[in-house]
Amino acid sequence: MTTTTFDHLPHTARSHFLLLMYGAVYRLLYTVHLLDSAADGKPALQEDFPFLAGYFDEMVRYMPADVTWEAGWRWWNAQLAQWEAGQDELPLLRLAMPAQDAPPAAAWDGLDQRLALVLIGLVEEDSRFGTVFARLQEPLPGRRPVVELVGRVIRGGSDDGLDVQALCARLVAAGLVEVINPEAARVEWALRVPAEVWDAVRGDPPGQRSGWVYQSGEQLPAVGQLVASADFLARLRQAPAVLQSGKADTLILRGTAGADRVRAMGAVARALGKAMLVVEGAGLAERTPRSLGPVCAMIDALPVVSFDLTPGETAALPELGVYRGALGVILGAEGGLSGKRAESALTLRMPLLKAAQRLQCWRDALGEDSPDLPLIAERFGLPDGHIRRAAAAARAYAALDGRAVVTLADVQEACRALNRQLLDTLATHLTGDGLSWPALVVSDGVAERLAELELRCRHRERLPERLGPAFGAGSNRGVRALFTGPSGTGKTLAARILAAELGMDLYRVDLAAVVNKYIGETEKNLHRVLATAEDLDVVLLLDEGDALLGTRTEVRSANDRYANLETNYLLQRLESYQGIVLITTNAAENIDSAFQRRMDVAVNFTAPQAGERWHIWQLHLPPAHAVDAAALERIAARCAMTGGQIRNAAQLATLLALDTPFGVVTEAHLEQAVHSEYRKAGATSPLAQRQNGQRNGQRGGVAAMVDALS
Repeated sequence: MTTTTFDHLPHTARSHFLLLMYGAVYRLLYTVHLLDSAADGKPALQEDFPFLAGYFDEMVRYMPADVTWEAGWRWWNAQLAQWEAGQDELPLLRLAMPAQDAPPAAAWDGLDQRLALVLIGLVEEDSRFGTVFARLQEPLPGRRPVVELVGRVIRGGSDDGLDVQALCARLVAAGLVEVINPEAARVEWALRVPAEVWDAVRGDPPGQRSGWVYQSGEQLPAVGQLVASADFLARLRQAPAVLQSGKADTLILRGTAGADRVRAMGAVARALGKAMLVVEGAGLAERTPRSLGPVCAMIDALPVVSFDLTPGETAALPELGVYRGALGVILGAEGGLSGKRAESALTLRMPLLKAAQRLQCWRDALGEDSPDLPLIAERFGLPDGHIRRAAAAARAYAALDGRAVVTLADVQEACRALNRQLLDTLATHLTGDGLSWPALVVSDGVAERLAELELRCRHRERLPERLGPAFGAGSNRGVRALFTGPSGTGKTLAARILAAELGMDLYRVDLAAVVNKYIGETEKNLHRVLATAEDLDVVLLLDEGDALLGTRTEVRSANDRYANLETNYLLQRLESYQGIVLITTNAAENIDSAFQRRMDVAVNFTAPQAGERWHIWQLHLPPAHAVDAAALERIAARCAMTGGQIRNAAQLATLLALDTPFGVVTEAHLEQAVHSEYRKAGATSPLAQRQNGQRNGQRGGVAAMVDALS
């Protein structure tokens, strides 16, 4: 075995980088020496850059005493080449193994290219080298080396036929080097090493400065540590073998945003014997993605690109240059991919977790077995990623109360905080604290339909499993309900009570506000709302449903066609929706029949009858009011108001009473409030008609007529 001067150095990425850096510095010193030798008595450049002497003194400790300047850099190269021999696992040497069909621009070979790369990046390590570069390439401006200077330094004063322009072009094409001024002549290109590439060259974890997320192989889970259906885990175990065989070169993992898709992809990377580097697709669009490939090749990591696509969007998969391994792609339910790798991709879909699987996730995340865990797993239909986030917050809420064991209340508070973070910008949270079904006064028929809806919501996971074979795979755990009826009849209140009884958060979206005049934007808005609500497992209330659920029209113009597309999208999306969605409308006759057929429950809220109105009055008036029973019965019988109107009138009557000495609601306050509510609706109060009739009995002629008109 051949021995070298550097045998005492461990064969690590850091050692390799230092040897290459000193080799590049020595070539730079030799260039300075040649210029000083030809200076004809002019001041030596070395005197202007005294820091170079420190690097030189460090290097000569290893070199023979009688070595000349020219022989010195050649001796260093020979020793370095021997030290590198057989060390294919060093980051930069991993780049020397392209596939046979790799394009010439993506190939990587030779010590000269490695030294050129490190030479270009010297300014990243020591800013004083920028001053040297600026001086050596005068009159060209800038502190980054240009192609001409790189060639002069790497050649070492010799003319050995090295094509430096081609060498630098290959570095650029491989994504290892960037051109700062591509509009300049090629020999004047100023070159820069991207930060993430320089990290990998130095042997440091990548992504610290570029926003990329790196996980070593030791940090990644095994497939057996994941919680999912047996079928999905079996296919995930087989995926690495398929990728290694070359039958597929890309693994696409689809799932909801709350599902821990990154962790599942990490299990694949671990099975491949690799680390993992995750990059957001939006980040790739903002900067060149070409460095992703060489970085992953150097650190032996699986590159994973995550896209958040909306309906109709297509993302282009990045070109990975010298990297020849598998690519991981994380997607949601929507969107498509383009590019060569998309043609030979393997796609897996992460299924929703069952209650038993969620229970295991909660146990793993909390590290304890709280008595409330079975109920928590049953009530909160969250994916594994959200479970881990909620579990961390729940532990904090428990600690805030001085408890070591997490309870259902802690998890509910944690989930509510998670909902606010992810959904509050898209929808409005409606509280249902303290509400229950007795607070809603409706007819017996409506009450029965609401009880059926609550039952369906409580058993929405069990129901598909118990259905007959004719239902097939079309059934899911989603519940879709349509609330129709005039404004103020209790539709929103029923939604709030339902959510409260289920122990879930309720979020309202005004569909009329979601509609966008720009093509495709309505579908994107709907996708964001529905996908987030579905992932968080909240009750979603779509208000003013007729704005998008209206009857599809005959296509007579482009506007008709796009309006129908929006309706078709919502129809399809609601059918596959996995959560609880309630749709309200005041115009049931305008709802497309296709939507009505796909509703699991339809509830028609009607205006309350006299007995129901009396009960609503009783619920909304203060307990200590002074309205006698006969007066209240008369008002309930004569004033055909909706529940919302009664609520407003009761509130106004209480406000009027506050301005009196005793603060007690009287019949006069109530009648005045009723008059105000009717005026608001543009109608005449029946109580006013009664009062006018009394006046007509006391006064006659023109005066009575004037009183009636007033």
